[in-house]
Amino acid sequence: MAEIVVLGAGLGGVLATYEILHQTRSEDRVTLIGEEKTYHFVPSNPWVAVGWRKRDDIEADLAGVMRRKGVRYLLQGARRVDPDARQIEMNDGSVVGYDYLIIATGPDLAFDEIEGLGPGAHTQSICHVSHAEKARAAFEAFCENPRPIVVGAAQGASCFGPAYEFAYILDTELRRRKIRDKVKMTYITPEPYIGHLGLDGVGDTKSLMESEFRNRHIGWITNARVKQITAGEMTVEQMDDSGGLLKTHTLPFGFSMILPPFRGVAAVRGLEKLVNPRGFVLIDEYQRNPTYPEVFGIGVCVAIPPVGPTPVPVGTPKTGFMIESMVTATAQNLGRLLRGEKPNAHATWNAVCLADFGDGGVAFVAQPQIPPRNVNWSAQGKWVHLAKVAFEKYFLRKMRSGESETFYENFLMRRLNIHKLKQPAE
Repeated sequence: MAEIVVLGAGLGGVLATYEILHQTRSEDRVTLIGEEKTYHFVPSNPWVAVGWRKRDDIEADLAGVMRRKGVRYLLQGARRVDPDARQIEMNDGSVVGYDYLIIATGPDLAFDEIEGLGPGAHTQSICHVSHAEKARAAFEAFCENPRPIVVGAAQGASCFGPAYEFAYILDTELRRRKIRDKVKMTYITPEPYIGHLGLDGVGDTKSLMESEFRNRHIGWITNARVKQITAGEMTVEQMDDSGGLLKTHTLPFGFSMILPPFRGVAAVRGLEKLVNPRGFVLIDEYQRNPTYPEVFGIGVCVAIPPVGPTPVPVGTPKTGFMIESMVTATAQNLGRLLRGEKPNAHATWNAVCLADFGDGGVAFVAQPQIPPRNVNWSAQGKWVHLAKVAFEKYFLRKMRSGESETFYENFLMRRLNIHKLKQPAE
């Protein structure tokens, strides 16, 4: 019998649990460790923040699904992983042992690294549905007294799509309320150029995103480093291409949403040889930790180097499609190990993303995610918004029913025929 523990009940952890069940033997036990009874569809958080969705609309009863699948679901949350003892100390003091551990915690949101950042201080967040609900209340109050808006991402963030989405969605909602003319909007980002996305661009995302900002009268500051935030005012340092200070901006705001820096969660942070200095899990080509081969890492918690040097730290994103490929490789490799075989599955690490703009959007495909690429494509149109709405419904229906399948693969690749994309002939 093998004790298999999945740490983290977000996208990566839930999908890993589903797929691992297809690889286990009858005598094995699968345990999922999380902190919430429900799963929420993170890509819908921007819609929650402007009132286009409610929390109930984007949640699934995770505890009920796991119970039906015969998975032990522990809600205490983990305090500390001990990879030498192969056990996890839980927040209630209990201990969970494992033979194999899949770390899928996602990131720790490092609001504390910047003075005044976050829902507990002066800016909003859309990283969690509870953050999005708080942002909704702040946005409604803002609309009663419109003032400037500052939106974007802080240095050290490694997921930029939601920040762009939220800027465009805010613009759309303000126009619907007929108050857009009263609001100056500024987008700030550590990226060296608009549309970089932590990927050095995908297709023509630079021109697409810049054009969209111009059409919507959204100004921007790139190579931006947030220095300090007080009530209603943000100090942003703009760096030059060599990393020197170019200009300091003082930006007043009545509403602001800034994605925070990411780091590894406290349960693993500081564990030498398991994680890097930022707390992200070190993995090999099979998703396993080189020092502790019984430990796998998947999703946003894994260590991936940036695509290249930038004046301000810019992390590499791990999109849902990329995470799903890590999940599949991990489940297959674990299945082989359980049967005394060597791992042989590799994640594709392709990126396929639908970025919603409220009344349009941009889709991009990067295969593989890290350049150079075999496919490097982006396109925009109303169809992207409609496709994302359709995918939300599809994903939640499957999640609520507990169906085990590769959601992104089946919908984005097959239903949207993205797998047919080819690079133009030279």
